[in-house]
Amino acid sequence: LMIRRPPRSTQSRSSAASDVYKRQVSTQSTWGQTILKMENNGPRRDLAAAKKAYQNQDVDQMRLAHNPDEQARLMHNGHLGEKHKAGGEFIKSFVYGGLDGIITTYSVVAGSAGADLSTAVIIILGIANLIGDGLSMALGDFLGTKSEMEFTQAEKKREAWEVDNNIEGEKLEMVEIYEKKGIAKDDAKQIVDIISKNRAAFIDIMMIEELGIIEGEESAVKNALVTFFSFAIFGFVPIITYVVAHIFDLTSNLFLTATLLTAFTMVLLGVIKSTVTGSSKIKGGAETLLVGVIAAGASYLIGWLLEGIEAVSYTHLT
Repeated sequence: LMIRRPPRSTQSRSSAASDVYKRQVSTQSTWGQTILKMENNGPRRDLAAAKKAYQNQDVDQMRLAHNPDEQARLMHNGHLGEKHKAGGEFIKSFVYGGLDGIITTYSVVAGSAGADLSTAVIIILGIANLIGDGLSMALGDFLGTKSEMEFTQAEKKREAWEVDNNIEGEKLEMVEIYEKKGIAKDDAKQIVDIISKNRAAFIDIMMIEELGIIEGEESAVKNALVTFFSFAIFGFVPIITYVVAHIFDLTSNLFLTATLLTAFTMVLLGVIKSTVTGSSKIKGGAETLLVGVIAAGASYLIGWLLEGIEAVSYTHLT
């Protein structure tokens, strides 16, 4: 059933489209008495607690995470801690910015040490890498996040337009999607009839089920800043030894000291990464250290080979 919309000069396009949608739903929905109850701030559960329960395989904790009334009672009695604070959306940029910073900078240090360059040159190359690669990563994070957000909004507008102008076709698509998931056709129709009563929810669900897009609330600017400062801070670790040595005129075991300090920080970042992803901390630390060893080893080998080429060239010239 398609309902044509007469032109209205006194009503905005979005308002008119919403009215058409409401009329279509009211004439097509067979489940007028069914109400989909949702909280204004999302599902009635503590997601962080639910994830922790899964990691610990704690069924009682999982059930508690999905019981907001019991959570409120325990918090009131002081038996349950506070929920996690906001800011977790920047953890990924912080961790991976730090990992990239420390690995790439140490690779520069390893290559320079392999070529037997002076302490001052190593510091210059390391700082140049921090600034150049740090800005490059930050800008890449900014543009990537911004492009993803723009794409998501464009797809959402398209879905909203299709829902407003062809609700039956969109409902049929959703029924087919649920059937492919193994849900019986009659049950799928009932589900779609229920969720399609709420225009905003229906569009969001279609974004996920049809397009595989989950709308986030990321900030491109904040992500970029977190990436840059994380890259710069952790990337400075491999050259700290050389900076201190240059200031106090030290020369012994500089590369070994820088290597040990970098290795410890890599393991620490790997543990942080695993904490965020919920995987094994030992495995995460070992994987990060292995990646760093491979990158640094390749850089050191290239520096050593180039030093040999330079020596051969100098011999021939003289």
